Amino acid sequence: MSPFELSDDQQSFREVLRRFVDDKIAPLAAAYDEREEFPWESFNACVGMELPALGVPAAHGGQGADTVTQAVAIEEVARGCASTAVTLLISKLGMLPVMNFASTATKDRYLPKIASGEAQASYCLSEPDAGSDVASLKTRAVRDGDHYVLTGTKYWITNAGISDTYTVFAKTDPAAGHRGITCFLVERDWGVKVAKLEKKMGLRASPTGEVVFEDVRVPVENRVGEEGQGFYIAMHTLDRSRPTIGAQAVGIAQGAIDYALQYMKRRNQFGHPIADFQGLQFMVADMAMKIEAARGLVYKACALVDAGDPAGELPKVGAMAKCYAADVAMEVTTDAVQLLGGYGYTREFPVERFMRDAKITQIYEGTNQVQRLVIARRLLG
Repeated sequence: MSPFELSDDQQSFREVLRRFVDDKIAPLAAAYDEREEFPWESFNACVGMELPALGVPAAHGGQGADTVTQAVAIEEVARGCASTAVTLLISKLGMLPVMNFASTATKDRYLPKIASGEAQASYCLSEPDAGSDVASLKTRAVRDGDHYVLTGTKYWITNAGISDTYTVFAKTDPAAGHRGITCFLVERDWGVKVAKLEKKMGLRASPTGEVVFEDVRVPVENRVGEEGQGFYIAMHTLDRSRPTIGAQAVGIAQGAIDYALQYMKRRNQFGHPIADFQGLQFMVADMAMKIEAARGLVYKACALVDAGDPAGELPKVGAMAKCYAADVAMEVTTDAVQLLGGYGYTREFPVERFMRDAKITQIYEGTNQVQRLVIARRLLG
């Protein structure tokens, strides 16, 4: 089987999820977006479908699903509500360092709660002066006996105030540059504070905030990996999470074109449905081609994750998948708004929300400009 071809089980899974999303998730999306409120009802519905368990190994209470299957799930949920899809993406992102670098005891303590939906996680890398330039982060972790004392501020943290655990990257050796970064798993109740929540253009039902650590004591056993290994852990993690951001982007684009196609069949102008007009037919043909190309690239990147990246192609292909799918999502959602005309510009119809939500996929987990740098450097050696 080609890595781009879904198995029969994966196709069936998609069909089940599509019905679930159409019934339980999509009808709630506009209201949660309008209220800028965490989509608890939608998240709990996903827990009922065991979706948070997909990416967690079976040995730690999860389902151990392959990354392609996880991408299918994210795509389908994002097709109905991108903010709800983020609730699944962010906990997986926060736990990837634990899955790949933490001790067995740490995995046993945290992963089952994520899998069951009892707990959620966040990933704390970005800072006011350290976004794409990770080596410039200022958050400090100082060893004090059997603890580290963590001090600093993290910006743009998804699920801020909702998450129970925060995967935090901090400098244990400031003089060592990126080699002085270490990764920690911090529980909210140890003194994690949310200074503010952002008022955002899109993903308005997913809280994004400024998270502050003021002399937070973190047990040594909650260090993930070794001291100085944090930069490698962060990059290793993002390489494996970016393809699923691509899946989210594909889902947003698919949701937009699906709605636009329905609208075109029922909207009449000059005595005909606008679906009869060749100029608009060409638009949706281009939209569909781009979505399908993005989907194939996302699945290829996910298949590389599942194969263990034997040829070391994942950083390049993952960057391609995330970058291309995000650009496609922005183009397709913009065209969907255009196809609906004035109606598309109003909140009465979902395409404007898809357009607002699409924009962030070009920014988070590495801007598309950074992705292009990664791709070019890999090509040029």
